[in-house]
Amino acid sequence: MKISAWAIRNPIPPIVLFVLLTLGGLFSFGALGIDENPDVDIPIVTVSVAQLGAAPSEMEVQITRRVEDAVAGVGNVEHITSVVSEGLSVTNIEFALGVDTDRAVNDVRDAVTRIRQDLPASITEPNVSRLDFIGGPFATYTVSNPNLSVEQLSWLVDNDIARQLLSVQGIGQVQRSGGVERQITVFLDRSRIEGVGLTVDEVNTQLRQSNLDLPGGKGELGESQQSIRTLGSRKTLEELKKIPITLPNRRGTVNLSSLAEVEDSTAEPTQMALLNGRPVVAFSLVRSTGSSMVEAQEEAEKKIEELLSSKQLPPNTSIERVRTRARFVEESYFASIEHLFLGALLAMIVIWVALKDFRAAAISATAMPLSMIPTFLVMKALGFTLNNMSLLGLALVIGILVDDAIVEVENIVRHIQMGKTPWKASLEAADEIGLAVVGTTFSIVAVFVPVAFMGGIPGQFFKQFGITVSVAVLFSLLVARLITPMMCAYFLKRPPHDEEDSFFMRLYDRALRWSLSHRLATSVMALLFFIFGLSLFPLMPRSLISQVDRGEVTLSVELEPGTPLERTTEVARTLSELLGKEDGVSAVFASIGTTSSGGAVGAANAAGVNKATLYGVLKPRSERELSQQEIEKKLRPLTQTIPGARARFGSLEGFSGGITILFASQNPEALTDFSEEITAAMRNMSILYDVKSSAALARPELLVKPDPERAAQLGVTVASLARTAQLATIGDQEQNLAKFDLTDRQVDIRVQLAPEARTDLEQIEMVKVPSNLGRPIALRNVAKVEQGFGPSQIDRYDRQRQVKIEANLAEGVTLGQALEAIRALPEYKQMPPSVSESPTGDVEIQEDVFSGFFFAMGSAVVLIYAVLVLLYSDFFHPLTIMLSLPLSIGGALVALVVTQEPLGLYALIGIVMLMGLAIKNSILLVDYCLQEEEKGVPREEAVRQSGRARMRPILMTTVAMIAGMLPIALGIGAGAEIRKAMAIAVIGGLVTSTLLTLLVVPVVHTFIDDLEKFVFRFGLNTLKAREDD
Repeated sequence: MKISAWAIRNPIPPIVLFVLLTLGGLFSFGALGIDENPDVDIPIVTVSVAQLGAAPSEMEVQITRRVEDAVAGVGNVEHITSVVSEGLSVTNIEFALGVDTDRAVNDVRDAVTRIRQDLPASITEPNVSRLDFIGGPFATYTVSNPNLSVEQLSWLVDNDIARQLLSVQGIGQVQRSGGVERQITVFLDRSRIEGVGLTVDEVNTQLRQSNLDLPGGKGELGESQQSIRTLGSRKTLEELKKIPITLPNRRGTVNLSSLAEVEDSTAEPTQMALLNGRPVVAFSLVRSTGSSMVEAQEEAEKKIEELLSSKQLPPNTSIERVRTRARFVEESYFASIEHLFLGALLAMIVIWVALKDFRAAAISATAMPLSMIPTFLVMKALGFTLNNMSLLGLALVIGILVDDAIVEVENIVRHIQMGKTPWKASLEAADEIGLAVVGTTFSIVAVFVPVAFMGGIPGQFFKQFGITVSVAVLFSLLVARLITPMMCAYFLKRPPHDEEDSFFMRLYDRALRWSLSHRLATSVMALLFFIFGLSLFPLMPRSLISQVDRGEVTLSVELEPGTPLERTTEVARTLSELLGKEDGVSAVFASIGTTSSGGAVGAANAAGVNKATLYGVLKPRSERELSQQEIEKKLRPLTQTIPGARARFGSLEGFSGGITILFASQNPEALTDFSEEITAAMRNMSILYDVKSSAALARPELLVKPDPERAAQLGVTVASLARTAQLATIGDQEQNLAKFDLTDRQVDIRVQLAPEARTDLEQIEMVKVPSNLGRPIALRNVAKVEQGFGPSQIDRYDRQRQVKIEANLAEGVTLGQALEAIRALPEYKQMPPSVSESPTGDVEIQEDVFSGFFFAMGSAVVLIYAVLVLLYSDFFHPLTIMLSLPLSIGGALVALVVTQEPLGLYALIGIVMLMGLAIKNSILLVDYCLQEEEKGVPREEAVRQSGRARMRPILMTTVAMIAGMLPIALGIGAGAEIRKAMAIAVIGGLVTSTLLTLLVVPVVHTFIDDLEKFVFRFGLNTLKAREDD
């Protein structure tokens, strides 16, 4: 502990050290990215397989199950989740944490390659990629130009704007919403092709084989070599129309235009975007992994300004931002920084009032910047960002950073009041308090290190939080041992008069005397308070996080399967007008159907044309009366008035704030029946609203049922029937389409019957299929075409069918209360044996977080005891210090109950912090008492002197910590709602634990001392008895 004496005698090295650390911290602070949450690295691999027009039930059997079975054998697989919709199967494989994601991708790709031959030949090649948790699109822009068509605007976004924005650091994907795809459509006339004996398949095949440019070998003319190219692609629409189509039986050829209408048009739209009810072409930005959302937003804005000003885009092009999540992240960041400064200012005021010495207060206050600023240097080195977790850690320790300095300064001031010079007082006081300061610091570090290294997803989420707190506290220890004593030695002055005992000191001295005289009564009262606190624990509502006003309402809408895009757009426009009439809403953006960019967040998120998502952008909080949650509550009844539409408010980013329950079974019928019953029961619960089941509604289908005998006689296979039906109604698979070459791209050429052919069941039945009769025959001659129903989407979990039921919680209802009420339903208790429940969503996260925190707390207790044993070389006295831990919990729980805050994620963080603070106060008391006893002072007198000497620094550090927490507890600023419970728990626990620690710890010390003496005498007597034997 002589390091302080060295710093006093050699001030230059410590000053240079902290100047360098501070400069490095300032530069690092400017380089740190700003984000909402830390990036969570969960090794998840996605396998996407597409098959045009395939029904979900067929995709499940022919593709999804085979993919799941193949990847299940890959090592370290935790869970397999699949979503099967029309024409698309998406399987997510979650691996154990710590598995290298790139290696997992390769292992999954190898597994899928091995079964490729078992999959249908008509599928697109399976796409295997890693799934990054990057939070979805963070900003949306609209693009307009009165001189461009919708198709031209769409290509402008896909080609020019997207290409430029993808070059911006931090932008990972650009997704287009709205707009259309250019396409050459060949509408065959059924009567014409039947008249010449052709089928749709034959025309499609001839067109694809005739319109090609292919490599064709090598020539050696003269002294050089030449590659041979066969050029068959048509360059104009007129040339395409004149492509000759060979007739059957060598009857000559006809031009394509004589069999079909060839149009340069657009593909059938599968998406639409609306801004305030009017159609627009828009694009959304997704940040890349490891990048800062705010910086990505800023760089994207710069690039857009550059595009508009440099005339790289067509004249009169306008790009306007519609919505952005970065605004809330930035506001939350500035609110956190404001809390830091307010907390620091209040803590400084408390120190100045308590010490009544400006110099002493200034010396103590320097610990905050000197401890916090170097922390940014370590954060930058570790790749951290300024996010909710890291900023929360800094806000939490704002009071702790001055604790060690306060203790040092107060102890030095006390020695000066004994008549010593500031130099001598600094040398002796720093040496006297050194062990206690080190003990308090490492106790707090011992609390937060287990939090930083919790297992599972919570561990990754809290890694930055725990490490940031630990680093800042360690820097505060360095300041307290090097800078604070040195500054006191050179700048403190001897007070003009000795300070007399204050009223509070005299009052505390009497209370301490009474406690020591009534040790049993004091202990019983402390035990009763602890029991009272524990009794509150099972009664407290549990929740994950509080709902936050993000400045945006999100409304998801689902219509009946089979609903056309036009009807979904009409409903979205109606809801947009409804949202737009609310005073607090500034704009409404609606995304209908699928996104287009080749860069979707994941194919699992691709909605059908019967689904839409509306974003109501709210005015700044200061310009509206109602909060986001109040606006949702007001609008909710109005959104339920649309016939045939399921409308539900809910956040798409971060925690949902609602409840999600997942049921799985190998028996689809039992699962469907049970999910319908439990969903109906949940909709009747007053504590839930917006109850939605993923059990998809049945979608209408046309079922082609071949006559096996008749088909065999005519040589018609099931495959040819399916291919003919597909080609006639929607055209060929993407990879088989002929291409039309333009200067800047290739455009699909899609061959199909005229649109009216698929609107009439009789015309579909008359479609010709190849046969062995030498001529095509009508489909109705070999099969029946019937109307039926099938699932619109199939969800699977760990190779079983699953149903996910989601609901929002009524005001004041916590996640734990809702889950308990659902599991008490009679329908839930009658769950079939073949159906099982699996935690998911916020329920799963809450269970992981609570179990992780309880494990971290247990680990912290063990680590704290180990640290104290090592510091004091004693197994008994650390027990005195450890027994202060229970005294902090009761006050925190009482404060949460009084303020009606649930026991959630941030409240648990506050309770963990209290463990370190309670230990700190106990160390200060016990350490001084032990020093006095070593000098020969009687135990009771040593205990009293310890209380008198340490009461003021303990109260000062406690009040400073409370002052630092006040801005957070008041819930001021963006995102403050989620941090409020933490501050309340800390303040409540500090108030009670400090008062009880000052009275109970001295009493416990006497008991432990008696126990140690008894054990020592017992051991000594036993040893003597053995020696006598």
